[in-house]
Amino acid sequence: MRREMKRWENIHLTGINRLPAHTDFYRYETRENANTFNREKSIGYTSLDGMWKFLFVDAPELSPKGFEAEHFPVEGLDDIEVPSSWQIKGYGNMHYTDVLYPFAINPPFVPQENPTGIYFRDIEVSDLTGEQALILKFNGVDSAFDLYVNGKHVGFSKVSRLPSEFDITDYVRQGSNRLTVRVYQFSDGTYLEDQDMWWLSGIFRSVELYKINKDALQDLYVETLPDENYEHFTLKMDGMFLTSHVKDVVATLTFQGEKVDEFEIEVIDGKFEISRVVEHPLLWNAEEPNLYHLVFEYGLPNGQQEVVPLRIGFRAIEVIDNEIRVNGKRIFFNGVNRHDSHPKTGRTVSYEDMLQDIKMMKQHNINAVRTAHYPNNDVFYDLCDEYGLYVIDEADLECHGFENTGNYNWISDNELWEQQYVDRAVRMVKRDRNHPSVIMWSLGNESGAGRNFTAMYNAIKALDSTRLVHYEGDRVAAYSDIYTTMYTRLKPLEEIGKDTEGKKPHILCEYGHAMGNGPGGLTDYQQVMRKYPRLQGGFIWEWCDHGIETTNENGETYYLYGGDYGDFPTNGNFCIDGLVFPDRTPSPGLLEYKKVIEPIVTEIVNLDEGKIRLKNLYDFRNLSGTLLHIEVKSFGTLIEEKEIKLPSIQPHEEAEMILPINLENAAQYDDVRIYLSYREAEDTLYAEKGHEITKESFLLESTKVEKVVKMVASTGSNFMIEEDGAQLTIENDQFKAIFSNVFGTLVSFESEGEEIINKGPEVTLWRAIIDNDMYKKDDWVNKYFLKNTKEQLGEVSYEMAEDHVDVVITKYLSTVNQAWGFHLTYNYRMTKNGALHVDLKGEKVLRGHEIPEMLPRIGITLHLNQDYNHVTWYGRGDSESYQDTKRSQPIGLYSKTVQEMHTDYVYPQENGSRCDTSFLALAKGDHEYLINFKEEYDFTIHDYETSALEEAKHRGHIDKSPFNVLTIDYKQSGVGSNSCGEEQLPPYRTVIEDFHLQFELRKVQKDLLVEESKFFTAR
Repeated sequence: MRREMKRWENIHLTGINRLPAHTDFYRYETRENANTFNREKSIGYTSLDGMWKFLFVDAPELSPKGFEAEHFPVEGLDDIEVPSSWQIKGYGNMHYTDVLYPFAINPPFVPQENPTGIYFRDIEVSDLTGEQALILKFNGVDSAFDLYVNGKHVGFSKVSRLPSEFDITDYVRQGSNRLTVRVYQFSDGTYLEDQDMWWLSGIFRSVELYKINKDALQDLYVETLPDENYEHFTLKMDGMFLTSHVKDVVATLTFQGEKVDEFEIEVIDGKFEISRVVEHPLLWNAEEPNLYHLVFEYGLPNGQQEVVPLRIGFRAIEVIDNEIRVNGKRIFFNGVNRHDSHPKTGRTVSYEDMLQDIKMMKQHNINAVRTAHYPNNDVFYDLCDEYGLYVIDEADLECHGFENTGNYNWISDNELWEQQYVDRAVRMVKRDRNHPSVIMWSLGNESGAGRNFTAMYNAIKALDSTRLVHYEGDRVAAYSDIYTTMYTRLKPLEEIGKDTEGKKPHILCEYGHAMGNGPGGLTDYQQVMRKYPRLQGGFIWEWCDHGIETTNENGETYYLYGGDYGDFPTNGNFCIDGLVFPDRTPSPGLLEYKKVIEPIVTEIVNLDEGKIRLKNLYDFRNLSGTLLHIEVKSFGTLIEEKEIKLPSIQPHEEAEMILPINLENAAQYDDVRIYLSYREAEDTLYAEKGHEITKESFLLESTKVEKVVKMVASTGSNFMIEEDGAQLTIENDQFKAIFSNVFGTLVSFESEGEEIINKGPEVTLWRAIIDNDMYKKDDWVNKYFLKNTKEQLGEVSYEMAEDHVDVVITKYLSTVNQAWGFHLTYNYRMTKNGALHVDLKGEKVLRGHEIPEMLPRIGITLHLNQDYNHVTWYGRGDSESYQDTKRSQPIGLYSKTVQEMHTDYVYPQENGSRCDTSFLALAKGDHEYLINFKEEYDFTIHDYETSALEEAKHRGHIDKSPFNVLTIDYKQSGVGSNSCGEEQLPPYRTVIEDFHLQFELRKVQKDLLVEESKFFTAR
């Protein structure tokens, strides 16, 4: 017997009694109120957010009999906050998957075990006249729901992330009324909502109630159509009233309070359509988001006036000569994908949350956002209009789980599902089509291909021919106006860039997977995308980590992810993949992205003459007036400081300029660097005056320090050397060094009676696995056993001279069952003054055929006295950097505590490297030790060991060590993006090769640190 579809499984049903979709606007009594665009001041508006009564059952059929009745007893039920998701509030089970459906695939049917939440709210209705209608609006309910008022069934709706409105006028009475909403976790719509995110259910967006006049404006659509030169625009307006009683409308167009145009509109049979030419309007784009106010006023039959305001932008989005253009100009997307996510409230986000996201995006040079993978709250688009972000508005549609069945197109190419697909597109477009920020519609994400996308495309074009349509799953761009791919590797991307003849423009709708430590290699991507006109940028995956906030027994905050709730199957921490941490702290990845996509590029022409070249990569903004702050420094010493305003440099133009600095004076100093900071000259919506747009720095090559060996007078006593079978001890009144004759290691090094080194150095090829190493981890651990490297002793010898002792130790380094390795020669020199110099040479040994193509690193680790907790270094900073993520971190003199050198990733992993370091120093009060490098190396220093980092699965769970662990890298591999993207690119890979690493450790006066760093004393 064939199973019958229940209402929440009926693919032939898109809704019951739901009102037609329309654009978002509100009606006001006065222009003064209308100009606030505050819905709370609109006519008849009431928010129903707050506490509702709540009943949770395991399946709809287990709902209590009569639950919908107006007198159903709710006094003993739980309270739940609306909006919220019930899993966040402790009902049902938290569950995260990336691709997988959490139930057996049998469309359109869902499990009988279908958690259901029943919401109850009593509302008071008063002064509802016969000429008014009462409209109940749900902005987001996951995944489907039935609405009852006073015991009567009003309607049914689905599509979780689009609004649903119902006219409840005929169901209410004066006085108290019972609203009952039964929400189903799973419906046939769930097959279309398999996005990479937590499975969260309930009324998660605001609920609104408003009274409207039955003759009021029902819908309004505005288009701005350019002339051939984009100088004058035709403003086309279409409107529809609920009845045919209103006969005329007065429209007023203003800009910043000044009237631009005013005209009357005739309404015929409840509809109007009119066009007006607006000459020389200021145009809207993401860099200059000029918004006009278009206000419609009309009189109702009862004599009352209503005012409907819109914010509009004059702009055109087109493909011309195979280029995406805004207002006739080719644009470039420096974008990001964004989910609704909050660490405490899940998918429920507030106005303040959205505003914070948008301000941070603008502050970090991001100019575009893809609403991955569903329409956002309507307020988000208002903010994008106002602050200036290009939006790809994506339908609430993803069927990713079908990919694993072998039939990815199962329902996407099934005509029985066409209505469901088209409904999602049409309702999105009808709601959002007045927003100038929306420049593309997206048919969805990762849903295979098929006829239903063709139907969506055609339906969208019938409603809105002014925007582009995007769908990445369309491999031949048959129903996509642009060619989009995701996570395309760099070489294939370059081939796409070269393949231009008659081809559509290309964007990467996802790339640069920002999971954990990364993404790396973004500069290489940017260079390729800027090189080929067909390539018009891309969107990083993604904006924020989806961690769920919790606290430990000490009240410390950390974040949970998939599997932490016992959920299975799960994709674990794959939801921790954002440029910002859950609390919106910028990750190092965001800082790097800001630099990579900088709109002002600085190049050296002739630095000895102070001549540089500026390139303006903005698409619309002139650099005129932008502040350029200049600092000339020698290490930490400020030599000169200036601030100037930039001259006029048009978009995509470049200009040479002479920096107004005294280079002759600067040349008297050592290692002089010129630091340039480009800043906003005035307050903006998203940042205060002085906000840094981007920065650059250059070394004045003629001042570069070449470190030398400096002879210093010996102050220490004569050496004493003691050797037995197990160890070798060398000491005088300045130092004591103990070496193991059995293991060939430096066991301890004391200076002035205090132990500074209590283990090391020893070679390491390992780092704590980062998320972007996930596909290499198994080979690294179980094939090449890189975690298990051991040094086998060759011999230990020593030689004493007048002012120093040399200890030479030879070793062979390899790991379990491997034929490859390194011959190592450690040469330690200790001087009478107590300096320790380490010279390590590694000679590669390649035998056999199984040899790793890439190593995590080649470096050494030492255990140091933890009392020396303050770190000063001259290298890249102050945030972490790796060889493929270092552009944002200029070389300079920086200081932090050891604890501050840690980057607190939600999922602990390798972190905290500082690249291209010339020296570092460790201090305890006034006591300081210089570790001076022969070349520029990378280093990390932490108060825990790598093994503890790997064992920890959450913040705050890393077991601390009784010492600080210093790692000095001859080379460390970059971080790449291979959790879901490009591997570490060849220039950033560490391979098996000969290496040489040298450094000297000695005690110095704190105020002489920089001078002491310019020379060695031992060798």
